[in-house]
Amino acid sequence: MKTRITELFGIEHPIIQGGMHYVGFAELAAAVSNAGGLGIITGLTQKTPQDLAKEIARCHAMTDKPFGVNLTFLPIVTTPDYPGYIAAIVDGGVKIVETAGRNPQEYMPLLKKAGIKVIHKCTSVRHSLKAEAIGCDAVSVDGFECGGHPGEDDIPNMILLPRAADELKIPFVASGGMADARSLVAALAMGADGMNMGTRFIATKEAPVHDNVKQAIVAASELDTRLVMRGLRNTERVLNNSAVERLLEKEKALGDKLTFADVIAEVAGVYPKVMSEGLVDAGAWSCGMVAGLIHDIPTCKELIDRIMRDAETLIRKRLEGMLAG
Repeated sequence: MKTRITELFGIEHPIIQGGMHYVGFAELAAAVSNAGGLGIITGLTQKTPQDLAKEIARCHAMTDKPFGVNLTFLPIVTTPDYPGYIAAIVDGGVKIVETAGRNPQEYMPLLKKAGIKVIHKCTSVRHSLKAEAIGCDAVSVDGFECGGHPGEDDIPNMILLPRAADELKIPFVASGGMADARSLVAALAMGADGMNMGTRFIATKEAPVHDNVKQAIVAASELDTRLVMRGLRNTERVLNNSAVERLLEKEKALGDKLTFADVIAEVAGVYPKVMSEGLVDAGAWSCGMVAGLIHDIPTCKELIDRIMRDAETLIRKRLEGMLAG
């Protein structure tokens, strides 16, 4: 399948594995890229630029296909060494960067000077248009269904994707609620040039996370996520567990007096415990409503091959068949 996204990134299939904290290591990125998609290493999971350089080298050893690095620009007190991370990306020969969080404008000159293609993750049309204006090559449009941070507008993809298609000139992929061939065909029908999957790729054999995490996603339904930190305007969609229930009780009790300090026990330093140690109740961790569509743990190749095969069947038989009838 050829779309503007496959052409832009030099990949076979219009499927991207988005950056995920303590999930996007070289093993997963290489497996996705080897299967014809675009794998992405999560930059800030690596504690230093030197660590990222090593992870990029590990990924190059596992694939000769294009892969990217995610850089999330966070509004935190101690700013990471972003120029150092960008230098590691440039020196490592990576030509694709997925940016997320705050506006990446400050770092665009460094990235563009190195010939890097930038895809920015956005949760609204206005942010997507801003990304286009500052020179991003593509955007990942994140609907309200998504795991992690869906923004504060609460617009699901059935509305958000056609709106993005109406406004944007650059290519974009659909993110949030993406799991299978139906997701891909629907995204294409609404104007996207491909799809980005996060939660679905956690539940794959190559994802270097504890099996408890994969089993929790498979066991979950579309009813098992919760929105936390709404009162802090830092909304995150997470899988429900005992820590999340405690967090929601605190939010309810404190109301508009809630501060980040009140929830730090449930949200800070959680990912190593969950993803590496398998302590799935250790705190709040990102998971999309798409968990309701995830019923197995395939290899990345099995998953991507199945999506592309079923997408062709959907288009050629179901949709064309309706027209023929």
